[in-house]
Amino acid sequence: MLDRSARRFGRHVALIDGEERVSYGELAEHANRVANHLLGLGLRPGDRVGMLCANSIEMVTATFGIHKAGLTWVPINTSLASEAIGFIVEHAEVRVVVIDAGLYARASLRDLLDSKGVIPLVTVPGHEPMPDGSPTVEEAIASGAVDSPHVEIASEQLAFIMYTSGTTGKPKGVMHSHASVLSALGSNAVESGCRLGREVWSGLLPLFHVGGYSNLLTCLYSGGAIVLQRGFDAEALLEAIERHRITMVVGLPMMYAAMHAHASRPSRDLSSLRLCRYAMAPMPKTLLLKLLDEFCPNFTLASGQTEVFPSATIFATDQQRKRFGAYWGVATLVDDVAVMDDEGRLLPPGQTGEIVFRGPNVMLGYYKDAEATAQVQRFGWHHTGDLGKLDDDGQLLFVDRLKDMIKSGGENVPSIKVEEVLLRHPAVHNAAVVGLPHDRWGEAITAFVTLAPDTHPSAADLMAHCKAQLGAFEVPKDVIVVAALPVTSTGKVQKFELRQAHLNHYQAPTTSSAERSDA
Repeated sequence: MLDRSARRFGRHVALIDGEERVSYGELAEHANRVANHLLGLGLRPGDRVGMLCANSIEMVTATFGIHKAGLTWVPINTSLASEAIGFIVEHAEVRVVVIDAGLYARASLRDLLDSKGVIPLVTVPGHEPMPDGSPTVEEAIASGAVDSPHVEIASEQLAFIMYTSGTTGKPKGVMHSHASVLSALGSNAVESGCRLGREVWSGLLPLFHVGGYSNLLTCLYSGGAIVLQRGFDAEALLEAIERHRITMVVGLPMMYAAMHAHASRPSRDLSSLRLCRYAMAPMPKTLLLKLLDEFCPNFTLASGQTEVFPSATIFATDQQRKRFGAYWGVATLVDDVAVMDDEGRLLPPGQTGEIVFRGPNVMLGYYKDAEATAQVQRFGWHHTGDLGKLDDDGQLLFVDRLKDMIKSGGENVPSIKVEEVLLRHPAVHNAAVVGLPHDRWGEAITAFVTLAPDTHPSAADLMAHCKAQLGAFEVPKDVIVVAALPVTSTGKVQKFELRQAHLNHYQAPTTSSAERSDA
């Protein structure tokens, strides 16, 4: 894919990172050099190469070098603890790891990699040599052979193993083939209305995550330029949109809320934006309508999973103006989406079941876990672990995670329904609802919220807000205000951490708002 784009858009800018620019021709050449360097280390096609990097030109170059050499890319979340990194490195049998100099400077991480016999290849800001003589990506680019490696790569060959973020438990290594990725890119380009060679996209989401990686590849597939950034800053992204005339932004709802509320936004020229896309969480209706009127006229929701290379569904702007709730929209051009019962029967519109996908962008399976692979691939469909239903127009409505369905007092309560009500309160910035053990209710509906600046509602105030919009059995037994919610690097709330940290919340001897609400 990169070579094709280089032939067609060779002199066009592919990557923008601060003041640095790299063209398609340069990116393809530099990736060849990294590929030849890796093969020169004695690696053979199929060997695993890990990556611990923040977004950068060097990271992208090394990633394409890994692919061009026929090796298997294993991106690792840079915010993981050393123990989790060690698990992935060992589980995936990583032999070489591309790592940022700042991370490699941590003695504990450096010792961990050394103890497992992993060879480092370091990315260094400023392209300076490493003081300890460790090899660098920059040196590989400067010295590697320029010709494309003579490596046979089959379409169904393993391209990468990406470990799940762990929102529901122990990480699993998700395996995708080259064909899986490429099938999604063509669909993404069409669904996004890409204009060949004319797009400028934001590259904010981390590239070690499937959403950020899909965003990068789709842009490069269509000959666009992508502006790489590390971490979200509302002012920096607004400045980048204006400076680089960005045409498409991909971000989380909270990011758009922060940009819209930023003091400099009204004075910024954002007229280049033709499409904004969000993911990971529903968009409050009031915020969406403001953004459509005052930020960008076209917002779409893209959904997928690490196991189903994004995007798998698209919720279009015109549909969002008609419907409110946790809609995912319709399947993309390469996917089938359906709702299935426990016996493998596809359900008609209006009935709730498990959301399932089928298409060429579905994973090969979980690495070293045949049992889990068979479980999620039952009846010839990929099982998402999400509950949903189709409406009469074929639009998919997400109901809840199977493990996030709260069973309280004999009733099933979707956590997302309670969260949506809480998010309508003007003082609530973010909300996560879980079920916690309770002697009377079995599971007590418990809300954790972060508040907007300079607001101070009580738990009773927020529960009264819920009582006005929910059934009595759906109202939280307690609302707990926290400074921050535990989230992954992509903004997904880690509900299992909330459950673990508060397992004994209702066993406390003191009377709380929970007991008051029992009446």
